[in-house]
Amino acid sequence: MIKILIAEDEEPIANLIKINLRRAGYQCVWAADGKQAADLMDREKFDLMLLDVMLPQINGYELMEYASAIELPVIFLTALGSTENKVKGLKMGADDYLTKPFEIVELLARVEAVLRRYHKTESVFEVFDVVINADSRSVTRNGEPISLTMKEFDLLLLLARNRNIALYRETIYENVWGGEYMGQSRTVDLHIQRLKKKLNWDTEISAVYKVGYRLEGETHS
Repeated sequence: MIKILIAEDEEPIANLIKINLRRAGYQCVWAADGKQAADLMDREKFDLMLLDVMLPQINGYELMEYASAIELPVIFLTALGSTENKVKGLKMGADDYLTKPFEIVELLARVEAVLRRYHKTESVFEVFDVVINADSRSVTRNGEPISLTMKEFDLLLLLARNRNIALYRETIYENVWGGEYMGQSRTVDLHIQRLKKKLNWDTEISAVYKVGYRLEGETHS
């Protein structure tokens, strides 16, 4: 299982991140200050660190130097959104830089992108009785293949990677179809209905009022 270190001194933000990353299938460890984060990096092996710049005791930039030395991928999470701060973080070796406040869906997408870059992302998801293989782009139930179109597969993979999270129609459309959602299109709704029918998932994918859709329940990766 992918293991992520969250170095964040604001507990409500850390808890929000932990809850959503765990729902998405990641193992999370929280450090409330820079010293605790450094100690954890000494004792345990992580696949990624989400790093706040303004940490007590040891700040994020100092921790970034240590993370670089052990080749630990880093995404900065900070309220310091100026171009100068972003450039500094990226020049130090950070893989991405996300300014607070941010949407959880965007955070998950960036986490996935960085892990994929380092070939650490999960490629096989077991969702209820369905197995999704991202590498072979195949879907099976009890070993029997389920035939999906390219867009249906991309839609299912997006839902699986963001399980238990309500995804806006705009987010779904932009990630699967790659264009701007105009608000009047029924494309997302029609594909969701076809996907539910093919997978026999009447309740597993639920509509979220005035938002979009959410894949319910636990998965194993």
